[in-house]
Amino acid sequence: MPGEDPSSTQLNFDTTSFPELQNDLYLRAARGEKTERAPVWCMRQAGRYLPEFRAIRVEHDFFRVCRTPALATEVTIQPLRRYAGLLDAAIIFSDILVVPQAMGMQVEMVPGKGPHFPEPLRDPQDMSRLVDLEEGFSVDKELDYVYRAITNTRHALQGQVPLLGFAGAPWTLMAYMIEGGGSKTFALAKTWLFKHPEAAHELLTRIADVVAAYLVGQIRAGAQALQLFESWAGELGPADFARFSLPYLSRIAAFVKQQAPEVPLTVFAKGAHYALEQLAVSPFDVISLDWTIDPRDARRRVDEACAGLSKKVVLQGNLDPTLLFGSPDVIRSRTEEMCRAFGPAHIANLGHGMMPTHDPEHLRVFLESVHSASKKS
Repeated sequence: MPGEDPSSTQLNFDTTSFPELQNDLYLRAARGEKTERAPVWCMRQAGRYLPEFRAIRVEHDFFRVCRTPALATEVTIQPLRRYAGLLDAAIIFSDILVVPQAMGMQVEMVPGKGPHFPEPLRDPQDMSRLVDLEEGFSVDKELDYVYRAITNTRHALQGQVPLLGFAGAPWTLMAYMIEGGGSKTFALAKTWLFKHPEAAHELLTRIADVVAAYLVGQIRAGAQALQLFESWAGELGPADFARFSLPYLSRIAAFVKQQAPEVPLTVFAKGAHYALEQLAVSPFDVISLDWTIDPRDARRRVDEACAGLSKKVVLQGNLDPTLLFGSPDVIRSRTEEMCRAFGPAHIANLGHGMMPTHDPEHLRVFLESVHSASKKS
């Protein structure tokens, strides 16, 4: 909507009459069905690498964009508009840290630095500052603006592609809430795990229950698939991932699947390739891989873990995002190599999100290369 203020546009919050879906390739692939080609989308495909997004940010604070349904809708659709016919899914523009905000914490997005918590949780007693989940707390009320953005976006997409919802996973959110932002060592958050394990489990449980309800709310609002981001999974060793991450990922997935078994659910546990077998037998439908694992090895391990089970786990990923800084020829050759490694049944994506300094036209090369590689296979 060039020349318009997206926040002033008419909104549509009707969840009863969504436009008919025209491209269901992503949904069929995520359910393990055979598809004519690999669907493709990109984590952080809506965001700072796009000049049209930066134009909106000149006038609007980051979290204001998240909290204003018309703005979130506009930003979500921007890549679909730019890469017409090349993307097979949209993902709602929001942030994983809206959950800590809903739980009573202040979060700021500092230019050049990223997320900042002015008053992080420094010891277990600080959990008293969080909202009491038993005393009138409503996930739906606190995060209604995300639901409204999802519903509005479903209508604005006009059925072009499915709309994905998402949330941050408990360990990742806990780490932010304790560290006060990003970290190189996560020493403060990991100290909780080892020094205050009971409090850590209590906090992780609280976060998991909020996230589970939040994801189900996104489905009610119109999300057609979901992804759970355990971005800091790789900061945990195998034993600690099994103790402090996996149970909460599974708790969330089981709850969502109980409420909406038909909705595909993806987990992205960045850096936790040691846990592929455990993730494969969890309730998730899709495992998203980062770039540090060979898709052939991942496919073999997942298939062996699921042998004898009545489920087919789909893999998603996993081009190194920094390859988009390479030449178009390099992007094409490495994308084709990635697609061959996965084979015909996968969802093409990056191994992490788009970066602010990526050239938008290099993403176009990636998307076109996936389409081309799928036609050759």
